[in-house]
Amino acid sequence: MTPEQKALVRDSWARILPIQETAAKLFYDRLFEAYPEVKPYFKGDMTGQGRKLMAMLNTAVNGLDNLAPLIKPLQQSGARHAGYGVKDEDYDKVADAFLWTLEQGLGDACSDDVRDAWIAAFTIVADTMKAGASEPV
Repeated sequence: MTPEQKALVRDSWARILPIQETAAKLFYDRLFEAYPEVKPYFKGDMTGQGRKLMAMLNTAVNGLDNLAPLIKPLQQSGARHAGYGVKDEDYDKVADAFLWTLEQGLGDACSDDVRDAWIAAFTIVADTMKAGASEPV
């Protein structure tokens, strides 16, 4: 990611943080509406799941300048997700729902450059998780 992309992700994330509970609900509603086949991966309290998602995203955004400490936890998360049945193509579904959520939360501030920056960030996270999913547990 370029420094400009990192700045766009950080700035847009700062605008999402105050509405993170709403954003998490919007995200999961959109994900399950657009891709109902992923709903069985999720069990239990979706409010708690939303908090975990927002915390993970916050950690990723705050770690953009030093990704090394995030690699092992992301790989472990990928391995756990594989155990739930998550497939590589499901990461694209999550990205699609998340980008839609950003558009809802940011409105006109969700420019093509902001979307591209988030795609770059999400690709790093997803690729690292997929690598963890492919390793034996």
